[in-house]
Amino acid sequence: MVGIALGDPRGIGPEVLVKALADPGLLKSARIVVYGSNEALNRAADRCGLEPSWFRIASDSPRLEHPLATDLTVIDWVEFGEEEPGAPGPTRASGLASKTWVEAAIADTLLPVNAPRRLDALVTGPVSKAAWHLAGFRWPGHTELLAHRTKAKRHAMAFVGPRLRVVLASTHLPLMDVRNVLTIGRVFDSIDLGAELCRRLGVGGPRIAVCGLNPHAGEGGLFGDEETRVIEPAIEAARRAGIEVSGPHPGDTVFLHALEGRFDLVVAMYHDQGLIPVKLLDRDETVNVTLGLPTVRTSPDHGTAYDIAGKGLADPGSMRAAIALAAELAACRDPASVTPAFG
Repeated sequence: MVGIALGDPRGIGPEVLVKALADPGLLKSARIVVYGSNEALNRAADRCGLEPSWFRIASDSPRLEHPLATDLTVIDWVEFGEEEPGAPGPTRASGLASKTWVEAAIADTLLPVNAPRRLDALVTGPVSKAAWHLAGFRWPGHTELLAHRTKAKRHAMAFVGPRLRVVLASTHLPLMDVRNVLTIGRVFDSIDLGAELCRRLGVGGPRIAVCGLNPHAGEGGLFGDEETRVIEPAIEAARRAGIEVSGPHPGDTVFLHALEGRFDLVVAMYHDQGLIPVKLLDRDETVNVTLGLPTVRTSPDHGTAYDIAGKGLADPGSMRAAIALAAELAACRDPASVTPAFG
């Protein structure tokens, strides 16, 4: 059972979802439950010339206490059905809607195994942090919310694409704060969780590369001491744990080496260091994965794209890949049984 939180209804979430769900192959790998607005999905399907193919249940229906009988179900919050794309930008209503939907989906991942609505994986549609703030919520993003709700002892943000796998040692932070939050433990966890992800994707003995924080990986201390003080000790700890890891590597060359096949995954120190190469190469096919949670969580690697919402222009590739990867990771808990995603 894969749950999908629709995301901001004013963004491209409804459009990329209805386009992705038009792929019949997705329903062969999982039963899908969408948490959102049936009206928003119907509008998106109409704009895209698609025929709705899901079964609707109201969010307050007693039928939700029983097992779902269809392969594609939309749990519909009628009260949020009027929020449609207009002038680009977040609203309080769209923030409240997207937050309500993801909270409901997270709760269903935490249900007992035999519960009718218990989810094995969660896919989150794009949200606007500004809309969440307008609605009174101060979470930096899905990753931090999920880690808190699931009481994860450690977590990391990863990106899986056709050509690169990347884990971030820090997530949504001002750049000036990155050096203050990096610790040996945080970098080690990113390496360790990244190696586990590779094994779950069928990569035996993954080769991990770790970026430096500073230009030229610090140039022997000339441009900062984070490499020698934090990153190198974390790499040594990971080696002692049996992981094949190297670095710190300069951030301006390590991704080229990964593309050449020398590394199976790169650990980046901050958001844009890892995301610029990922989005430059495979923006519409890369999937965001939250590591360290007790459940599987994926999402497309793009945002709400208010500027093109409602125009039928959004590419569903990343959403389609996010659903497929969520089903794959949920179905294959044993790393040895997983078919390699690429490489």
